[in-house]
Amino acid sequence: VQLQASGGGLVQAGGSLRLSCAASGFTFSTYAVGWFRQAPGKEREFVAAINWNGMSIYYADSAKGRFSISRDNAKSTVYLQLNSLKPDDTAVYYCAARSGTAQINTSYDYWGQGTQVTVSS
Repeated sequence: VQLQASGGGLVQAGGSLRLSCAASGFTFSTYAVGWFRQAPGKEREFVAAINWNGMSIYYADSAKGRFSISRDNAKSTVYLQLNSLKPDDTAVYYCAARSGTAQINTSYDYWGQGTQVTVSS
């Protein structure tokens, strides 16, 4: 089982990034996927989640209107589009997968290694 997060980088405030989470080793199309982030000295926090068929999507208040989650089950990949980035969005972003419904807590079965997003002011 593997979740590979990628797409992070250094961007100026107001810029955009698209994160990808590529899955392998399990039946990805039946799993919900969530994105979380963790800044230095802070707890890991929920960002967005999508259920197995993309029909249910959840966002943290901080992500609403700026971030967009989507999935392509044919490619076993979930995307997180980050727009209008702010310095407060600087964190390591993690993707995670769970069987059943998408959740906004950390009760996920599998976790990726994270990708660093740094937003400069």
